[in-house]
Amino acid sequence: MTATAVRDVATVDSFIAGRWSAPGGETATLLHAATSEPVARIAATTPDAATAAEHARRVGGPALRALTFHQRALLLKQLAQHLDARKDHFYDLSTWTGATRRDSLIDIDGGIGVLFTYGSKGRRELPGGTVYLDGPTEPLGRGGQFLGQHVYTPRHGVAVQINAFNFPVWGMLEKLAPAFLAGVPTIVKPASQTAYLAEAVVREALESGLLPEGSLQLLAGSARGVLDVLGDQDLVAFTGSASTANSLRSHRAVLEGGVRFTSEADSLNFSLLGPDAVPGTAEFDLFVRQLVTEMTAKAGQKCTAIRRALVPVELLGAVSEAVEARIAEKVRVGHPGADGVTMGALVSLQQREEVRARVGDLQRAARIVVGDPTRMELVDADAERGAFLPPMLLLAEDAGRPEVHEVEAFGPVSTLLGYRSTAEAVELAARGKGSLVGSVVSADTDVVRDVVLGVAPWHGRVLVLDRDSAKESTGHGSPLPHLTHGGPGRAGDGEELGGIRGVLHYMQRTALQGSPRALSAVTGTWFPGAPRSTPQEHPFRLSLAELSVGDCVEAGPRTVTLEDIEHFADFSGDRFYAHMDQEAAAANPFFEGRVAHGYFLVSMAAGLFVQPDPGPVLANYGLEDLRFLTPVYPGDQVRVQLTAKSIAPRVDADYGEVRWDARLLNQRDELVATYDVLTLVAKTR
Repeated sequence: MTATAVRDVATVDSFIAGRWSAPGGETATLLHAATSEPVARIAATTPDAATAAEHARRVGGPALRALTFHQRALLLKQLAQHLDARKDHFYDLSTWTGATRRDSLIDIDGGIGVLFTYGSKGRRELPGGTVYLDGPTEPLGRGGQFLGQHVYTPRHGVAVQINAFNFPVWGMLEKLAPAFLAGVPTIVKPASQTAYLAEAVVREALESGLLPEGSLQLLAGSARGVLDVLGDQDLVAFTGSASTANSLRSHRAVLEGGVRFTSEADSLNFSLLGPDAVPGTAEFDLFVRQLVTEMTAKAGQKCTAIRRALVPVELLGAVSEAVEARIAEKVRVGHPGADGVTMGALVSLQQREEVRARVGDLQRAARIVVGDPTRMELVDADAERGAFLPPMLLLAEDAGRPEVHEVEAFGPVSTLLGYRSTAEAVELAARGKGSLVGSVVSADTDVVRDVVLGVAPWHGRVLVLDRDSAKESTGHGSPLPHLTHGGPGRAGDGEELGGIRGVLHYMQRTALQGSPRALSAVTGTWFPGAPRSTPQEHPFRLSLAELSVGDCVEAGPRTVTLEDIEHFADFSGDRFYAHMDQEAAAANPFFEGRVAHGYFLVSMAAGLFVQPDPGPVLANYGLEDLRFLTPVYPGDQVRVQLTAKSIAPRVDADYGEVRWDARLLNQRDELVATYDVLTLVAKTR
């Protein structure tokens, strides 16, 4: 039975400058993908993009930039929780797009999961302030008073995100999350065919009250003219066809106006079956299951779906038979809300005709071996009114024909291509001229190495699937927010997601030059050579509210004795010859004789600078960037300088992180060791 009944036809509204507005003038009617019933009306014209852009720059940008990275990250987490508690309504609407329950999970739960991921990564991996430091400090002068530091700061523009019809939730949230975390407001322009689902999510996000005014707006309608209102601080992220991407990329605002443009476009992704993966092996079964999944999930309407299946020529028949058997066993095509249906409809009748046309193009070089488009058994559906197609597997007798490497049928379609050597397989994969993702299914590590290194320059992501990774792998077609999503060449050279890399895309990298004092003032981070202050109380007695960047303590010196070295060796078990054998140590080109253990010096330094009484310092949870620079011999005197380098309160806890710069020096003022000490400190006493 059909699980979701179509309600009265509603309008898809825009949200601009703090107000919802219904479409004015000419509208287009949106139809249910499985029944062709009207479900919504949307503007056929372009909404007021100029007002939206101005509101984003004037109101949204300043509001976001006033927040720290951690505050923005917490808002993303809270937004994810809010949407997750209200997603049943989104699932109902998703059925109208032709998506099954499982398809909707990929889109809706996947999108919400991106928010959760960025909410977590932002608080764990970004600083507590508003400036991101990129790489180490570069000394630019001999005296230490002229330094260089690369920094990232938010661009003072708006991120316009033009999304495709196939993932109205995930496609929107995977662009929104990194832009929001970077401090850049977003204008969403969803594809019209499924814009009602994007609008529902935006409404719920705004009604949560979590988002700063102007940080999220929605344009429902045509995208024509949107780039005309953009300038040098603005960004556009586009997902869609290569032809549209090329048209936008050649716009004056991009070529001359400084608009930063990225796209995710056509992608003839490949999956390769290794020669070792013969029938009966786990890898053969994994390949077949993955191929069928990618052909049928979202009815094949995925930018990451497998379009070219590269198989050893001697296994083409076996793969074709196995795919046909699995489709017959597992796949039921029909109304996405009907019981037992595993593959729904394409998004529209127009899209179905487009796929049929592209299959016709492919048939100039290949023949259909699985799936007859003229004969379909549908569950609770009408083949004339719904945009249905069966999963179709084609076989190209000549794998070198250009059609199979140039034509993308954006539906449940894949083509088998035979190869005779690994080198030929790599060459065939590269003929796609750039793709989002490729996969290698093999347990032969020599094959894996040769294929991955061969195809990597043409692919944004490469999955290696074998019996070891299978239990945890998310599959060929599943981009993850931790990793870059985008590909070179015809795939658009886009870069979405990508963990913190995705955040930095929406920011500007600047090479900052100046004195340590100036750099510390700009970044909120203490640099060696900047002023330090000694508080009246030991810094470990100060809460976050009382501690300041640059507060320090100096302690020592302590004389290192031979007895210290031998006691540490006995206690730790570290009896490396450089610590215990005078003759062998002196023969080492780095030492003059027996030297103190580096870890003894670190422990000794803690004994010098730690204030032992209970207080605001709750825990030491690590050291970073430890370097031993000068050997310490028996009789040397070591002292320590400990300086508060950065302070990052946790926005959702009663403590925060203090990073301390630790420097050990000997009696000649030579640096013995440097490292960062990480502590958790209470916000108040």
